[in-house]
Amino acid sequence: MDRRLWREPSFDIMGKVLQVNWLYVLLLCALAGVGYATLYSAAGGAPEPYATRHAMRFGIGVILMLAIGMVDIRIIARLAWPAWLGGVLLLVLVLRMGHVGKGAQRWLELGGLQLQPSELMKLALVLALASWFHKASWERMGNPLFLFPPIIAVLIPVGLILKEPNLGTAAITAMLGGAVFFAAGVRWWKFAMVLLPVPLLAKFAYSHLHDYQRARIDTFLHPESDPLGAGYNIIQSKIALGSGGMWGKGYLQGTQAHLDFLPEKQTDFIFTIIGEEWGFVGGIVVIGLLCLIILGGMLIALRCRNQFGRLVALGISCNFFLYVFVNIAMVMGAIPVGGVPLPLVSHGGSAMLTVMVGFGILMSVHVHRDVEFANARDDQ
Repeated sequence: MDRRLWREPSFDIMGKVLQVNWLYVLLLCALAGVGYATLYSAAGGAPEPYATRHAMRFGIGVILMLAIGMVDIRIIARLAWPAWLGGVLLLVLVLRMGHVGKGAQRWLELGGLQLQPSELMKLALVLALASWFHKASWERMGNPLFLFPPIIAVLIPVGLILKEPNLGTAAITAMLGGAVFFAAGVRWWKFAMVLLPVPLLAKFAYSHLHDYQRARIDTFLHPESDPLGAGYNIIQSKIALGSGGMWGKGYLQGTQAHLDFLPEKQTDFIFTIIGEEWGFVGGIVVIGLLCLIILGGMLIALRCRNQFGRLVALGISCNFFLYVFVNIAMVMGAIPVGGVPLPLVSHGGSAMLTVMVGFGILMSVHVHRDVEFANARDDQ
């Protein structure tokens, strides 16, 4: 790798602070504010035990985001593959000595914090793939041998995450890798070749799923078949969303959550509180705020002059979109239930850390959008 790629990193901190996209930071603060208000309601109108911790974690996350945003994007690019390797080692460590919860081994205990390495692995994967593709010519993109290493870089973490087992995060990680491949210029017909056998393998894959994973799919297809068991969560979620009507029941007036009919109301099903208390209009406003954050990330990608930054910004924006889509579609019953939080709204330290680190890298892309990588594209 050409050492000139990393020359002349910028250390003008004050100049970088002025380059921060403060409007984007304001959007993130607004979304975190929605999370605080919803978690306050989820606790029955009290700041403890959810809302106060949420605010503290977000405050720390903003400081972390701005600190990462000051780091030269070329330095981040240099750390891409070490970060990927570190993520893989953490996933291996999870399988060896991870914390077991709800039938899965997905977390590492670090003091009082439970860290989910599979979430950090998604960011490391985006960085690694962007580092691989940023200097590739169109001719090399058409060479299957050139695509083999990044495909392996996707399959290794996906396989380790499946071993936890965590089917939902493994699928999201694979889709995230595919999004970076597509953004880098991989031909669409190659995706078609990969996806073509998927329907044919569906029955085989279903027979090899864990019992709880098959139960989630069966519940998704027929939730009314076990209304007090496997189908209870999604049925109660739909009731809460529907009971909100157009304008909602009013803040702190929701019954499904406050009477504990709604399970996991502070994490996976938090959007149902928004729907019940603020109605269809409130839900659309929150979805609109989420869309503005996603579009803002894509706009940062379009304004970036270097390919590495563009791919990283698109990858991080896609990761945020997948969080949002899977969570909201899940609580509406459009896809099977999975443990995916609503970013910056749901309660949880590991998810907050991952999201804010991602936004920090995104901010670095914006601050250093005019940085040019030496010999950034190999045209030979």
